Amino acid sequence: MKDLTPNKADLDPIEIASIDEIRATQLERLKWSLRHAYDNVPMYKQRFDEAGVHPDDLKDLKDLAKFPFTYKNDLRDNYPFGLFAVPRDQIIRLHASSGTTGKPTVVGYTKNDISMWADVLARSLRASGLRAGNTVHNAYGYGLFTGGLGAHYGIERLGATVVPMGGGQTEKQVGLITDFKPDGIMVTPSYMLNILEGFHKAGLDPRDSSLSVGVFGAEPWTNAMRKEVEAAFDMHAVDIYGLSEIIGPGVANECVETKDGLHIWEDHFFPEIINPATGEPVEDGEEGELVFTTLTKEGMPMVRYRTRDLTRLMPGSARSMRRMEKITGRSDDMIILRGVNVFPTQIEEQVMATGGLTPHFQIELYKSGRMDAMRVLVEATPDAADNLSKTASARMLTKHIKDMVGVSTEVIVGDPGEVARSQGKAVRVIDSRDKE
Repeated sequence: MKDLTPNKADLDPIEIASIDEIRATQLERLKWSLRHAYDNVPMYKQRFDEAGVHPDDLKDLKDLAKFPFTYKNDLRDNYPFGLFAVPRDQIIRLHASSGTTGKPTVVGYTKNDISMWADVLARSLRASGLRAGNTVHNAYGYGLFTGGLGAHYGIERLGATVVPMGGGQTEKQVGLITDFKPDGIMVTPSYMLNILEGFHKAGLDPRDSSLSVGVFGAEPWTNAMRKEVEAAFDMHAVDIYGLSEIIGPGVANECVETKDGLHIWEDHFFPEIINPATGEPVEDGEEGELVFTTLTKEGMPMVRYRTRDLTRLMPGSARSMRRMEKITGRSDDMIILRGVNVFPTQIEEQVMATGGLTPHFQIELYKSGRMDAMRVLVEATPDAADNLSKTASARMLTKHIKDMVGVSTEVIVGDPGEVARSQGKAVRVIDSRDKE
């Protein structure tokens, strides 16, 4: 793989500023953001008043812990525009969730918000090893989902050429990558596996492609998958993090030279880690739930938004700003099976450690009598699709899951191509318990 370490001169000065300078910037911006939310969003004024706190009470960054949390349901309860902090005519773009489990969550952006978003996305791409003049294949979904347009504007802000492909049409994806010869690709990690499979079906060696960087986000993925993709394409695979409630992709990003956690762009987003059960802040280095407060967002500021993502904060390395550990699960994605906490990424690690299996899998939860049970649906590689090999792989994966995760599970090994493919975000868990 190429050495893509960026020159320090190309970085934003704040990326390598002193910790004191970063904290002073955060405190100044946090005071503005709390006041902006309190003065312009009725929900925040009510919440602050009920909690007995006022924006003027923030004298130190630690004082933020006195302020109430914001939850995802708050966006639904104030649907569609109740959390906007500026007049409606200053909102120049709307994004929203799919709304498959109820009302969608809506977010709005001012002109300055869109510009800031492009800035932090461009910063993320530079950290990933991409440069002005490169070409970037954007396979994130366009539309109400923040991934496609967020990445698009960031690529252009970087000064790179964007190929606005969007999701799906795997055969066409492979063809455009082959013909346009992009330097980088932005895509969900699960869909990158589809593209890899598409290269093989077309009789193409992915290592011969022009890709030198893959920027993967929108879902948790493991270091085992990183190694698989990097080896398959001879390219760097880096993690990008974001969520629409805070801005979209570009809240944090790995640096290609270290790949040791995601640097949070702390001049725009203030992170905390809390105990998810008590809500109390924990010290840096301790695992817990990630909470964000926006520092510069005008259209829809967020105060102490509970992300449900589980991670820990670590000191800066390639940049001064703190890192967060790679997200391996969400508290609301956690499966509790017979008293054991199980995350889909734990199953993914064991699938990828088992010979004769592709990386594609799904977890099905079902009732066995009165007990919850789990089966893992996987598929054989083409060279291990005979019954004897599939039986051996199933036994090995069953043992790996029992030894490493601590639960007994049924494993079904299907033929190549049998597991449903992702066209964007992967559906890892199918819960059939309420249907039985």
